[in-house]
Amino acid sequence: MLTRMRHPLVLAALALPLIALTAGCEDEPKPKSKVQMRETVGKYTQEVRNLKPELAQGGQVTDGKIHAQDYITIQADAYRTSVANIAKMNVKRAIDLYEAENGKKPATYEEFMDVIIKKGKPDGIMLPMLPYYQEYGYDPDKKELVVIEYPAKKKEFDEQWDKEVGRK
Repeated sequence: MLTRMRHPLVLAALALPLIALTAGCEDEPKPKSKVQMRETVGKYTQEVRNLKPELAQGGQVTDGKIHAQDYITIQADAYRTSVANIAKMNVKRAIDLYEAENGKKPATYEEFMDVIIKKGKPDGIMLPMLPYYQEYGYDPDKKELVVIEYPAKKKEFDEQWDKEVGRK
């Protein structure tokens, strides 16, 4: 009976220092959360953003070229760039067909979304998903689909990737 009484006391004696240690850790900086990537291979979207507001928020139109220079990331960069360029060609074809039928290209972002991308959702254009730091955008001035990249998100991704592969 006496040993049964000591057991809870021993546990309490061991737990108190641990509780005191964890209570003092509240003000320590928390580790930076990992970048929340999204699946891209085999995934599709109909999300296209209006270019002008995205540029005002720090987005930049990509040039559609492969920029990776190391053997670790060049394949992924080539895949991403190729997928985006093929999607842009597909949308350009749809815009050209629309122009041939209607005598004009979609004038606004809203019209572009209605008559090119959505077209009654099941018949609309499904675009391959881009990495989380890139989005599709419509340039109403040039009347074309573009890829918008967000440099801050890209930098965050690159830093995380470098840590994961042991480069930094």
